[in-house]
Amino acid sequence: MAHSRDEFEKRLRRIGEERYHDKHPFHHMLHSGQCTPDQVQAWVLNRFVYQAHIPMKDAALMSRCDDPVLRRIWRSRIEDHDGSEEAPGGIERWLRLATAVGLDRDYVASMQGALPASRFAVEAYVRFVRDRTLLEAIASSLTELFAPKIHSERIEGLLQHYDFADENSLSYFRNRLVEAPKDVAFGLQYVLDHADTREKQDAAAAALTFKTDVLWAQLDALHSAYVEPGRIPPGAWRPGEGMAK
Repeated sequence: MAHSRDEFEKRLRRIGEERYHDKHPFHHMLHSGQCTPDQVQAWVLNRFVYQAHIPMKDAALMSRCDDPVLRRIWRSRIEDHDGSEEAPGGIERWLRLATAVGLDRDYVASMQGALPASRFAVEAYVRFVRDRTLLEAIASSLTELFAPKIHSERIEGLLQHYDFADENSLSYFRNRLVEAPKDVAFGLQYVLDHADTREKQDAAAAALTFKTDVLWAQLDALHSAYVEPGRIPPGAWRPGEGMAK
């Protein structure tokens, strides 16, 4: 038997309460000022892999959608990250953060120093959105339900504890506080409207769980490589490489 609409929304929100990556030990280190400059750089560099693939994920979703209204609404997500001739997008803002923490923006943009697990997790997410049902693809985006809290905590923690942090370097997070609520309002409405059987509700919940696993796996890899000594895999960024010129 299907959940009621309210019960299903509560089920989705519980996934974030239990599994969102704001609970990962690396984020607690980062937001409380316990990360070294090298660990901050490693986070910025590896997170860029995710940032760079968000528009590709959204383009993959749009390519499967035959509803022009849905495509038009979803298109704003690509513009938010890729930017326009008039305004920078999220990718450019993240590269500003990379420069602020002392990394060379071209080196970060190349993604050549990213951890294998960072690439594998993000590529798995793009494949998921490309290959699963449209409902599952949209449901996987609902981690945005939980993002404003982590962005607010991140802004506060970085400004308090790190010299590189200012309004310019943290502009990505400021902008997402405005962009994410708009995106999630539509995504949540779509999922609640279209997950009208228990089977579809279970699939949507599993999709959201998968996305939390993607985000958690990236931080697990980061923690393993740069917090636990001697665990950096071959070919991945090492402290001192790719510094700003």
